Amino acid sequence: MRDTPRPRETAGETRPRSPQPRPGRAVAHTPGASGSGSPHRSDGRPPQTPRGARHTGQAGRPGTTPPGPGRPASPSHSRTTVLRTVPPALLLALITWQVAAHGPLARADERIGGRLVHPDDVSQFLADLGSVPVAVPVLAVVLVVVALLARRRGTARWWLPPVAAALLMAAVPLLVVPLKELVDRPGPPPMSPETGFYPSGHTATAAVAYGGAALVLWPWLRAVSARVTALALSAALNAGTGFGLVRHGYHWPLDVVASWCLCALLLAGLAVFLTARARGGGTRRE
Repeated sequence: MRDTPRPRETAGETRPRSPQPRPGRAVAHTPGASGSGSPHRSDGRPPQTPRGARHTGQAGRPGTTPPGPGRPASPSHSRTTVLRTVPPALLLALITWQVAAHGPLARADERIGGRLVHPDDVSQFLADLGSVPVAVPVLAVVLVVVALLARRRGTARWWLPPVAAALLMAAVPLLVVPLKELVDRPGPPPMSPETGFYPSGHTATAAVAYGGAALVLWPWLRAVSARVTALALSAALNAGTGFGLVRHGYHWPLDVVASWCLCALLLAGLAVFLTARARGGGTRRE
């Protein structure tokens, strides 16, 4: 016989028992515990800093910081701007060097240009598209329309894009005339013995007038077809002007190409300014 009787098993004790929690582990995650995984205090009161009020982003800002206006341009945008300006700058430098030194490229240009000269009424009309009395009023009308639209909409500093385009137009003779005097290139046979034909002033006037009008008008053209039409019209006017100047014997082909390169740099600067202003919230209402 046993001195200590065997404990009796009841019906409730026949099932296997669940493992008992060990101190310092699962107990810390049960409701009411003060461990790291508990959303409540041990005394039952809510935490002093609720989950919704915790700052998980930058200092003073909950969560992630949403994108806002006025941020600097992305590196990809800067690289695109550089890629757009380097080729015309290099080509302008090459053409200027060849024309000033009367190199092989300039001699080939004169041979080809001499064969293309054939004055007629059509070439005269196309060449006149780059004159100041024709190109500048077109730009002025577009700038006035854009200014009125921006002012009616309540855009902050609505006058900035028109003024920027107008100043760019005024800068054309300040850049072209000194370069003409510096290179002092003779013109085609109909214009000889006059000099100062490089680069073409008519081409530069047309490029800045029609190109600047398209850039300033661009944000107000919502439809893709309207934007394509504006760009196509600007390109057609510039191409027609260049063709008319060469065909009528007013300029050599490289005079026109050099002006296009110069104006590509000017218009790229205007485009960067307009883009930076739009990113900085320039279209917000006052």
